[in-house]
Amino acid sequence: MAEKLVTIAQFTNYIEAEMAKQLLADYGIGSFATGENASNIYSIPAVEGPELQVPESQAQQALEILESQERQEQ
Repeated sequence: MAEKLVTIAQFTNYIEAEMAKQLLADYGIGSFATGENASNIYSIPAVEGPELQVPESQAQQALEILESQERQEQ
């Protein structure tokens, strides 16, 4: 049985989601961006941006990586 996926982040556009996805891949964490196409096609408030999902067992590590990257960018 596949491991449960959990949402760890939501982005305003697919480029940000893809950059975060690649960062996690660099650390060996597989992730999935959901809703990418909808946010590209429909730029209305009712359609939320892409969400990044990871296996539940790697969620904490993935969050720490993304938070560390965000602090470095500030």
